[in-house]
Amino acid sequence: MSEKLERSKKDGPHALLARMAGTWKGTSKLWFEPDQLAEETALAGTLELVLDGMHLLHKYDGITMGKRQTGLAIHSYSLGEQRWQTAWVDSFHNGTRILFSQGSAGADARRPNVLGAYPVSSVGPSADSAEPDWGWRTTLDLLSDDHLVITHFNVDPDGMEAKAIEIDYHRI
Repeated sequence: MSEKLERSKKDGPHALLARMAGTWKGTSKLWFEPDQLAEETALAGTLELVLDGMHLLHKYDGITMGKRQTGLAIHSYSLGEQRWQTAWVDSFHNGTRILFSQGSAGADARRPNVLGAYPVSSVGPSADSAEPDWGWRTTLDLLSDDHLVITHFNVDPDGMEAKAIEIDYHRI
């Protein structure tokens, strides 16, 4: 595995994660309803390689709906499974739960794209819940070495996607 990891750090998914590392500032756009922008605010973040470059830790801080919002995500590429993976928590969306997401095995390793799910009800899924979980898809697009866009999409139970958050970062 170490040979594969070293190769990936040189010109594969882990090299892409390394290019994203740094200090960033930008804007965060928020949608609660499809195509109806609810808010646009300033956001600052750091993306740091951790555990010898195997993972990228994203920490961010801003204001959402008038309240301080902080969060973090760990983005990684599993060489064994050949898929992107993310674990995400923040003070606005997730409460006390962690959202785990992963990409499709064998999907494009040059573009992080993961999908997770969350319960619609505030107490989570239960045996008698009639509400199916919704999906939460996240993409990371490094448009240049100094421009990163992180986009989150809500995915309704029928598979329809709508932009929920767009972070437009510029390297400091």
